Amino acid sequence: MMKGILNQVITVLELTFFLPQLLLFYLTNQKEIIINDVQKWVSVFEWKESSDLVNLLTLNSRNKEFRNLYYYRISKGNLLARIFMKIVKPFYPECSSLFIDPSCNIGGGLFIQHGFSTIIMADMGEDCWVNQQVSIGYKDKTGRPKIGNNVRITAGAKVLGNLTLGNNVTVGANAVVTKNVPDNCVVVGIPAYIIKRDGLKVKEELV
Repeated sequence: MMKGILNQVITVLELTFFLPQLLLFYLTNQKEIIINDVQKWVSVFEWKESSDLVNLLTLNSRNKEFRNLYYYRISKGNLLARIFMKIVKPFYPECSSLFIDPSCNIGGGLFIQHGFSTIIMADMGEDCWVNQQVSIGYKDKTGRPKIGNNVRITAGAKVLGNLTLGNNVTVGANAVVTKNVPDNCVVVGIPAYIIKRDGLKVKEELV
């Protein structure tokens, strides 16, 4: 019982330390999309039901990768919140090996699992999932990827160049994608090829 009380006290103190992050949330005009992110992360972690604001504080306190995403959202919003972010950011550092290009447009519900050595430089749809050591971005000057909704890019994968990943696509671990991928496909390999389309096993080259 004593241990449980101590844990609760530590949790309260931890969340109290992160209260400026909550003020940052109140200042921004990006509240809706931030809440979408919070709800996605909570769903993945299968946390017990709590308020969105408590979950926002908890995610900020426990997950540096979430802070990267949070600061990215703030950077897309109004000037007052961006200024306040510059003040509070040194006290709550983000994951230093995770880079999200501020020029990207990313839909709500992005989940980043283990953001170590990961680069996200693409326009993305909603409810996407990115793992560690993933590189998404330019191959040359022709452009960067455009990624649909509900796309999962797993550990070590590379998605490079002016291409499109359709909706409901999964990119397998360490795959290298340099061509368009249709909707509802799973791709693997170097170079990547389709092993599942619309739930059926196939073996198709990307074109």
